[in-house]
Amino acid sequence: MPIGSVRGAHGWTKTLLSLVAAVAAAGVLLLAPPGDKSSSATPLTAGLAWPRAQRGSLPATLADGSAYTPAWFLDARTSIGTALSRDGAHLRLLIRGPDEKVRQLRRLPVRGNPSFSAITAGGGVAVWAEGDGDLKPQLWAADLRGGRPARRLTADMGEARFYLSEYDLVIADGRVRWVAAAGGNEVTEVRSVALTGGAVRLERQPGTWQLSAWPWMVDGVTSGAGATTLKNLVTGGSVAVRADPRAVTNCGPLWCRAVSLTEEGTRVELMRPDGTGRHKIAEGPVETVTADVGVLGRFEVYAETGGNADFSGNARLMVYDIAGRRAVQISPDAANVGYRGGVLWWSTGTAEVFLRHSLDLRTA
Repeated sequence: MPIGSVRGAHGWTKTLLSLVAAVAAAGVLLLAPPGDKSSSATPLTAGLAWPRAQRGSLPATLADGSAYTPAWFLDARTSIGTALSRDGAHLRLLIRGPDEKVRQLRRLPVRGNPSFSAITAGGGVAVWAEGDGDLKPQLWAADLRGGRPARRLTADMGEARFYLSEYDLVIADGRVRWVAAAGGNEVTEVRSVALTGGAVRLERQPGTWQLSAWPWMVDGVTSGAGATTLKNLVTGGSVAVRADPRAVTNCGPLWCRAVSLTEEGTRVELMRPDGTGRHKIAEGPVETVTADVGVLGRFEVYAETGGNADFSGNARLMVYDIAGRRAVQISPDAANVGYRGGVLWWSTGTAEVFLRHSLDLRTA
């Protein structure tokens, strides 16, 4: 479901497992059967591993009582997200600060079934794609400082494709980039527009690709086997991925994640794109929970399931510290997990009564 769609605007009550299922549709996940013994071990907690890391917590509703769904955190206590207006007539895109004050960036009438389908932020600017059932997506931007109104960058987004990745929109060199399908999905267009607006530029690449950490993109997003090639959009050079045919491989420029089924359940491994440095990070009833691999070049986020997870919808949320070769528990009972731009967030409680939490992994 797009970020901030009307159907999700009354509160993000989807469980971690449903989020994982959505990521699976992007070709990056294998679901695990229950039954691993290792998940019962007591892991190191985030508070002990990173005592100085910035954290936050926020109620599920705004001061006016409307349910709020975060989509991007600027820091552990400041986020961009969506909420219905108090009268239910509009879907709003908001900045929510640590003092619980909100600033409205945009609002769209709910009669058109609107959504904010991708959001990013950087360099003091927030950028997002918005649309409704009748209109193709449009790209908008707003300065994060000051109160100037949002501005439309372009309505020429092509057949835009978003893959639940923090790189669905990429800000670099004063431009915003995204990918679009062409030629019956046989060709990928890398489209871009200046942050000041203007004409859209595009480059065509055979195959199906998604953007990764700038200036890279990776193929295999719709392939059952996953990634085979990384391509540099500045130099034009490419790197072949040494994939394991027995696993689903998803890559960024620094790390690849290989997910395979074993007798113990699901095995999740990390390796360099050339296949070196391969090592197991988890095995058993485990699931990946982010579309992006090796976030910040330092961490891999996953969940341990099994037990009551199938009934509660919650799971043990974990982060693997790549340099330290250690697993760190973020929450023993998490749902509604999200990650963008260096900040991880999740909720605890029931679907009806819950609290959101955040951890800025950039400060860990």
